[in-house]
Amino acid sequence: MNNKPMILSVIALAAVIVLGILQFTGGCKKSANAVPVQADSIKAAPGSIVYFDLERVAAEYDYANELGDATEKKIKGITDEVTRRGNQLQNQVNSFNSEYNKGNLTSFQAERKAKELQTKQQEFDAYYQQQQQIVAEERTVMLNKIGNAIMEYVQKLNEQKQYGLIITTQGVSTIAAGNAGLDITSEIIAGLNEEYVQKKAKGEIE
Repeated sequence: MNNKPMILSVIALAAVIVLGILQFTGGCKKSANAVPVQADSIKAAPGSIVYFDLERVAAEYDYANELGDATEKKIKGITDEVTRRGNQLQNQVNSFNSEYNKGNLTSFQAERKAKELQTKQQEFDAYYQQQQQIVAEERTVMLNKIGNAIMEYVQKLNEQKQYGLIITTQGVSTIAAGNAGLDITSEIIAGLNEEYVQKKAKGEIE
């Protein structure tokens, strides 16, 4: 038998982690669609087909939660500044409209102010698009870091355990039923968090 690690659903990882990370609601919640397990449990032996709930791993992984909080705080700072600038420009437009409607501006003054506001609007639109791109990139980097950390740990775990196949589950699983001993979700969560504590203590976490 080929002992190389085999892990399914790697391509779907980012989408699953989006659900697990961007929907922080506080606390660890077990998925309502968890895979049914048999009451009697066997210990997964080398060569076994095992599985883990990727959504639960992402939700209970300390690094994912801390990185998610830090990223969302950074993103909030960006969006707050965008909102502040947008409101500032809107106030200027409202002030101009009010002065114009009252007849307090000459045609020359109104035309000059209108052009000035048009230029500011174009500058704000460019700024807004730039900040939107930054927000998207921040989230992508966050998901990549979390996804890579999870998959690297799973691969290292399999080098030790030598499972025949590791399957990820999430939401409506294709696994109708499984033995509790083949569900390695808790083992992965515990290992990830222990590894995170060690790396954090050594200053290896960005």
